Amino acid sequence: MKKILFIAICIATWTSNAQITLKGVVKDSIGRPLEMANVIAINKTTKKLDSYGFTDAKGNYKLNLTQNSTYSIKVSYIGLKTTEVDLETKEGDLFKDITLEGDDSLDEVNITYKMPVSVKGDTIVYDADSFKSGTEKKLGDVLQKLPGVEVNDDGEIEVEGKTVKKVMVEGKDFFDGDSKLATKNIPANAIDKVQVLKNHSEVGQMSSVTDNEDNVVINIKLKEGKKNFWFGEVSGGMGIGMEDSRYLAHPKLFYYSPKYSLNIITDINNIGEVPFTMRDYFKFTGGFRQFGDNNGTNFNVGSNDITFLTLRNNRAKEIESKFGALNFSYSPKKTWDISGFAIYSGNETDMEETTQRLYSNAGINKNNLPTYNENDPSSTKYIDTEQTKDLTNQISDLGLFKLSSSYKPNANNQFDYDVFAKISKQQQMQSTVSSRTYLNADDEIVPINQLSEQSPFSINQNLNYYYTLNDKNIFAFEAQHLWQNEDPFYNAELEKLSFYNLLSLTNVNPNPGDHNLFILSQNKKIRTNKLDTKLDYYYVLNSKSNLNVTFGTTLSNQQFNSSVFEILEGNKNKITEPSTINNVDFSFNDFYVGLHYKFITGIFTFNQGFTFHNYVSKNTQLGSVYENNFTKLLPDASVKINLKKSETLRLSYTMQTSFSDVNQLAEGYVFNNYNSLYSGNRTLENSLYHNINLNYFSFNMFNYTNVFGSINYSKRINEIKSNTEFIDINQVRTSINSAFPDESISARANFQKSFRKFKLRLGGNVSYGKSNSLITDRQTSETRNRLAKTFSQSYTSKFSTNFKEAPNFDVGYNVSINNSNIGGVENTFTTHSPYINFDAFLLKEFIFTSKYTYNKVLSNGETIDSYGFLRTDLTYQKKDSKWEYKLGVTNLLNSTALNQNSSNDIYVSNSSYVIQPRIAMFTVKYNL
Repeated sequence: MKKILFIAICIATWTSNAQITLKGVVKDSIGRPLEMANVIAINKTTKKLDSYGFTDAKGNYKLNLTQNSTYSIKVSYIGLKTTEVDLETKEGDLFKDITLEGDDSLDEVNITYKMPVSVKGDTIVYDADSFKSGTEKKLGDVLQKLPGVEVNDDGEIEVEGKTVKKVMVEGKDFFDGDSKLATKNIPANAIDKVQVLKNHSEVGQMSSVTDNEDNVVINIKLKEGKKNFWFGEVSGGMGIGMEDSRYLAHPKLFYYSPKYSLNIITDINNIGEVPFTMRDYFKFTGGFRQFGDNNGTNFNVGSNDITFLTLRNNRAKEIESKFGALNFSYSPKKTWDISGFAIYSGNETDMEETTQRLYSNAGINKNNLPTYNENDPSSTKYIDTEQTKDLTNQISDLGLFKLSSSYKPNANNQFDYDVFAKISKQQQMQSTVSSRTYLNADDEIVPINQLSEQSPFSINQNLNYYYTLNDKNIFAFEAQHLWQNEDPFYNAELEKLSFYNLLSLTNVNPNPGDHNLFILSQNKKIRTNKLDTKLDYYYVLNSKSNLNVTFGTTLSNQQFNSSVFEILEGNKNKITEPSTINNVDFSFNDFYVGLHYKFITGIFTFNQGFTFHNYVSKNTQLGSVYENNFTKLLPDASVKINLKKSETLRLSYTMQTSFSDVNQLAEGYVFNNYNSLYSGNRTLENSLYHNINLNYFSFNMFNYTNVFGSINYSKRINEIKSNTEFIDINQVRTSINSAFPDESISARANFQKSFRKFKLRLGGNVSYGKSNSLITDRQTSETRNRLAKTFSQSYTSKFSTNFKEAPNFDVGYNVSINNSNIGGVENTFTTHSPYINFDAFLLKEFIFTSKYTYNKVLSNGETIDSYGFLRTDLTYQKKDSKWEYKLGVTNLLNSTALNQNSSNDIYVSNSSYVIQPRIAMFTVKYNL
């Protein structure tokens, strides 16, 4: 890695020495400096654009030019005549001031050469070809090379430190929701321009009265040859992975016209390339948002979709994926747009994982402990560590469907309707061997077999109407309805239980001598009906201030039913103990009115106000009714300081109430897994959150420097926490309102600079948290508070090149440090991850790419694991040919396992999981 860094520095130094700098000031005819004037340098010999830039607030410009060359310098500014200056470079830097004269026509200046970057208001337009080197295959490859833009490994896009909300193509939504489908599938050769739309508003008439500071959208403009024609690609491949055969089929088709569009994406493979992960499924909202985001109430009924489906992308032992998606848009007339999508994803995943857990309960209860007696069921055993090995098979079939309609008869009216459905069928089979489970007569550890499955579905509908009465009065009505049904089923099969103390709480036969095979099952049903409505009225006082009055309500009803039964000698035995049966009806209503005043004075924008809530909740269970009715005033305020056109500082404060849903209120026991029970608490009260956020961002087009930083502080009062009771290795949890507040503070910073053909990025995240949890000593029935402290750090660095012809590379170094102190048990995990990505043209028709990452994991300063990943691809495509051939190898070093560590309020764990072996693939692609 040191040699690679040395070579990179040498290349950068050599390139810098071969160039000189042209500086100066651009002014108008009366000597005033012009900000954001376009300045380009065209090499008169090669006829190519060698450099470009913008003037800063003082009119300064700077261009990097080649020594001993002749250039035509063109300067343009809207409303002024374009000026062209010829000059010849020597071996020293040059200075040249330029004056622009007035243009009586006041037309926009037409430049004969494409500007790589242009800025107009809140829109930045990148000319894609100006940043392409020819090795790019997908949209994500292009975005990575744009100043101020980053794409992470999951395909999520960030612009100036802000997450892109969605991607559009030719102004039409591309699978609204997760941007991954766009970055991983849209062909790079179809992209003409990338438009970054900052402060974007879906409703034009609301843009002047609402805060869209964090709404960033990307719109892709296609090349002319891709409009009104089908384009895309069809890929197919075969290969080997150790002893197994591998396959890949990946057709993609796109069609765009002014009236309608159609996108079809399919992918079938068993090489670990998962086109749509469980993370994507849970994150994919279809464009729907939580209503409580800005009214002060946090009541998320959540989703009990099986969260154990923790698919590890291409880092599992075996993965077989099937994926199909269709997205369309149609405009019957100019005022009416219809769009929608359908997505199917099917995955089967095998995982093998070994975990060591260090429990912290021993550190809290170590004084004057009674001796553990294995013949006494009430005796408590305080453990320190546990080792487990899990073999897991996961099968999931997921479906997402959305249909949208937007009708805009005129500038004063807009009517939107959306319906979004999620359905799935999921199953997990897991065999666990634990160092703490029962040994049979032959001293062999008996595995624990678990089965979890469910087929949940939900339908979400959204209805919005926006009406502008006149320049002073604007109305917005929004309504959203959620209907959700979940049916998780759990089964555990064990031989001669060693933890019958836990199961005795459920009235299951606690005597392991009565039978050798023990089968326990649990059914659950959760049904949710939730309606949110809101009416906003905006009174515009003047061009710099307005009043906002809000009336809203949340009406929710949930029904929770669960029961536990055992199968003994082939007979189903329902357990009638009241503590194992849940039959809960829970309703939550929130009626609120809010008042906010927003005004602008100088460089300051203030927005402050409050929301007054009346909360009514009622849960019926155990033959009685528990009600809670109270009111709450929740203030919020923010101030934004516009230091410059692209430099802002923002401070905000919000007070929020947070409520639990029915899952935390149902008091009957439910199984989380074979050694963990949970019992809810019907008397839970709301938590109160204080949140303070300070963020800063600056994007300087003069020197292409992007700086972003933020600090967040949160204090959570009356927080809903778990009270844990240990019985041997087993846990019995319930929820309570903690008397001790939780606090957390986090800071994030990112620096990015583009210069000449290089791009540098430095970033870091630091977070510190104090969390309180409760542990009950079963021997003494004494409950003690335990303070858990976590301190996490992650630092990233990346240096990349973007030459047109020379080889390009990304080289970086990432470090993560996770320190935890839980009940006196302290541990620190450190991971070092240097990496390098390389791509180059060979013989003009071959493209070679490689990606290498090395990981070194330390625990308390000692190395516990190290491994590297190397992927290489060699692609051949003859000039002007539509056929492409690729030979690729993943996991070339044949690493066998990965390491992962984590911590919670009970234990610190370190896991090692088996991954797919080396896979070699030969792929053929036809470009339409």
